[in-house]
Amino acid sequence: QVQLVESGGGLVQAGGSLRLSCAASGRTFSTTGMGWFRQAPGKEREFVAAINSVGSTYYADSMKGRFTISRDNAKNTLYLQMNSLKPEDTAVYYCAARRYSGLSYSSRLYDYWGQGTQVTVSS
Repeated sequence: QVQLVESGGGLVQAGGSLRLSCAASGRTFSTTGMGWFRQAPGKEREFVAAINSVGSTYYADSMKGRFTISRDNAKNTLYLQMNSLKPEDTAVYYCAARRYSGLSYSSRLYDYWGQGTQVTVSS
């Protein structure tokens, strides 16, 4: 079993930045593929970014160049640095973990989920 706890969400003006964190426990974090997803009101959950156990990353097209996913295996923590935020980035952001080391953009391939953290970007 894996427990994931997100933090770092909040209210920010358009053009601003936020860094989300996801503290993981209960499994060997360093061998786990991790991802960030988000869900806006009335919309389906969508992929944001993913990272595998060796640090390779993959981003949704709309996040490339603005968001950076990273991990600190010594701290069992996943991060999402979000820059140049837009009102359309407003959503609940979820951290997710896989049983396997590879990365994936499909939410169906993630086995564990955090409770989410709200990000609101004002115009």
